[in-house]
Amino acid sequence: MLQRRRETRDWRKIAPEKWSIGDSVCGFIETYCLVPEGRLVGRPMRLEPFQRKFIYDVFDNPAGTRRAILSMARKNGKTALIAALLLCFVAGPLAVRNAQIVSGAMSKDQAAIIFSLAAKMVRMSAELSQLIRIIPSPKRLVGLVRNVEYQAVSAEAKTAHGKSPLVAILDELGQVEGPTSPFVEAIVTSQGAYEAPLLVAISTQAPTDADLLSIWIDDALRGEDPHTVCHLHAAPANCELDDQEGWAAANPGLGTIRSRKDLAQQLEQAKRLPAYENSVRNLLLNQRVQRLAPFLSPAVWKLGEQSVNLGLFRPGRPIYGGLDLSKRTDLSALVLAAEDDDGLVHLLPTVWTPADTLLARGQRDRAPYPAWADQGFLTAVPGKVLDYDFLAVKAGELAGAMDIGRIAYDRWNIDVFRQSMARMGVFIDLLAFGQGFKDMSPAIAIFEELAISGRLVHGGHPVLKWCISNAVIERDAADNRKLNKAKSFGRIDAAVAAVMAVAACKLQTETVIDVASMIG
Repeated sequence: MLQRRRETRDWRKIAPEKWSIGDSVCGFIETYCLVPEGRLVGRPMRLEPFQRKFIYDVFDNPAGTRRAILSMARKNGKTALIAALLLCFVAGPLAVRNAQIVSGAMSKDQAAIIFSLAAKMVRMSAELSQLIRIIPSPKRLVGLVRNVEYQAVSAEAKTAHGKSPLVAILDELGQVEGPTSPFVEAIVTSQGAYEAPLLVAISTQAPTDADLLSIWIDDALRGEDPHTVCHLHAAPANCELDDQEGWAAANPGLGTIRSRKDLAQQLEQAKRLPAYENSVRNLLLNQRVQRLAPFLSPAVWKLGEQSVNLGLFRPGRPIYGGLDLSKRTDLSALVLAAEDDDGLVHLLPTVWTPADTLLARGQRDRAPYPAWADQGFLTAVPGKVLDYDFLAVKAGELAGAMDIGRIAYDRWNIDVFRQSMARMGVFIDLLAFGQGFKDMSPAIAIFEELAISGRLVHGGHPVLKWCISNAVIERDAADNRKLNKAKSFGRIDAAVAAVMAVAACKLQTETVIDVASMIG
């Protein structure tokens, strides 16, 4: 069912005896729910027109609503609205005796956010504190008057099984890749014990038409099911990034809940950086686009093509590194980073690959491996596979010629390399560096900042340039970023090593000494 074309009611202008269910929900939220965080924290919630319209369309639907979908860009008050609606079911006008309520998300962290905001609203309200008991550890709320139980569940914890919820609220359903999800199916089928269950999905759009949320939205917008309400706030597909009408279409809280200045700054940045555009279109304009995007544009990378100052890579100067080990039949890279007195970070890459299969793999990867080897940009290691003893010796020689503070490494094959280091008598301080969102996101941010400002000097090293051009960025729902090897356009080993080297150089990370490699 499409969004209804009628003016939104205002519960304040209607006599209480004539209130609809939607009036009761709006009245409860604006009377008892306080803003849980942000600049208006502690003040009574005031629903935006688009929020009130969604509530009225869902709860005053003459046919009765069994599925409700609200899709819009990030930072438009989505999670706070979920939390307030949740409290309506736990202790408000929608509470049903002995009912079970769940809110679900694909990750534990996302599921915890909903519970956390609802719990904050309860603690801040003298009235709600008397009606609702908070049980923090299992992320549960209990409505004391009607014995309603709520729990936050996640796909990671597999806690949806065994529940029988009258109401299920799904947060960020757009994170589900593909047309099905065992987690969502478990929740939907668990509602079968009720004649009129309600499932509410609030999310930014999924990347493709084939994803679960897209299928739900497209089915709803055809208007064939009167029991489904769908409000989709999205910029037009051909919208330019500076189209302010498109901004408003995707951000119904623009200027009130959503900062126009912040949105403008992020969209302006996306116009300069291709790595941001896809993610911005998905998260901030709520368009159905893949969130994978190129890492850095050629124009940005070109800013660092001046000559690397090799004089920095000497004893007495702090040097840091990044080590990315591949399969033994592909590229492995060690990139060193040194900062000069002007704050420029200089990169010195060393890339290894097996010599015997150089031509064939160059044809496979569409890269001039033989030419790069002849020019000295690629070290061809004798044999069909990489000899880690050889790599350990070369790394040790580099470490012995300068003061390397630490080398950050991807854990792939590191145990085998560590054994080679011990066997060859090589002693290097190593820092384990995770490849997930947590560790890579701040590393990518500082690398990107240096590249954009022209403070990352790489001398146009062709192998590193090629790896950077192959790299794509993946983002999670919280806009954390990482390099995605599986979905990149080709080899990115040197790019990963460079990002880790810059992170070891610039970020305040505690040094981890790899004791095992030192004692064998």
